[in-house]
Amino acid sequence: MAKTDFDELMSIGIDIGKDTFHLVGFDQAGQRVLRKQIKRLALVTTFEKLPRCIVGMEACLNAHFVSRTLREMGFESRIIPAIYVKPFNKGQKNDYNDAEAIAEAALRPNLQTVSEKSQDQLDLQALHRVRSRLVSRRTATINQIRAFLIEQGITVRKGLRALKNSFEAILEERKDEISPRMRSILIGLYGDWMWMDDRIDKVSAEIEEISRTEENCVNVMTVPGIGPMISTAMVAAIGEGEAFDRGRDFAAWVGLVPRQYSTGGRTVLGRISKRGSRYLRMLFVQAAKIIMMRPHRWPGFSFGDWLARASERMHRNKAAVALANKLARMAWSILRHKTAFDAPRDEVAVGV
Repeated sequence: MAKTDFDELMSIGIDIGKDTFHLVGFDQAGQRVLRKQIKRLALVTTFEKLPRCIVGMEACLNAHFVSRTLREMGFESRIIPAIYVKPFNKGQKNDYNDAEAIAEAALRPNLQTVSEKSQDQLDLQALHRVRSRLVSRRTATINQIRAFLIEQGITVRKGLRALKNSFEAILEERKDEISPRMRSILIGLYGDWMWMDDRIDKVSAEIEEISRTEENCVNVMTVPGIGPMISTAMVAAIGEGEAFDRGRDFAAWVGLVPRQYSTGGRTVLGRISKRGSRYLRMLFVQAAKIIMMRPHRWPGFSFGDWLARASERMHRNKAAVALANKLARMAWSILRHKTAFDAPRDEVAVGV
């Protein structure tokens, strides 16, 4: 391949792998002029020899690092959701065909791309993922303790606190019914539970500390029902919200809007789409349910009258999702415009 072919490069698609990257590039005439496999460590040296152009890659774990590296070198990097690359795939699936599809998708003028995350955003996102995993494992451990106790004919009422407060008493009072080996297993599981409790508390404390020092988080926490978890998760996921033109776009990305199937002027709306960030959607719905548990505070909110009417005509869960949608749109607006919500501070003290 002649070296001058690279001078006409218009876009490059990178299929990111663990050890190797596959590159496919097109010139301004739409002809393929680059098809190459490189090692991960050769990324910088390879792109130093190429003219500055558009570089596309699918959204994945390493995409933000690669994008940041290439952007610092002067390339216009675009992180593309996999769902938008799929229509450009031709032939059977392999790394070169994937890279070619990415290079073609990167040239689309109206393509919605993923915002590049900074290192601080990735760090904050990692904290949330660690906490989410620990909470999930803690729940699994508690359920296993309950299951082993039921096998011994011992039941404990619902709730984490009920089991924690009665665990030692159960072992003491039922020591004749529980074998020494099962007792040892239960004590070990209880120790795992206590260790995970301590780890969750430490990670949560770190997240709360960040929420108090980060200006964007402080602003978002002025929205009723929103606390350290949602504010930091939002900043980690979307930064300052520049990827969205309006709040309803953010709510749609989170998956809090009805799924639409419309044709011929006939509009059909179904259940919520549940697209985008499952974690953020769960947090917003939790925040909405917390607000709905305190109807005496509704008159103090700007949306209090709307919520009172909605709760009368909707099922409780449906109203909670509608309120979560409203909270998401307000949170985006505050994040994007760096303002504060108009509710008094004493009304927003409790949040997720």
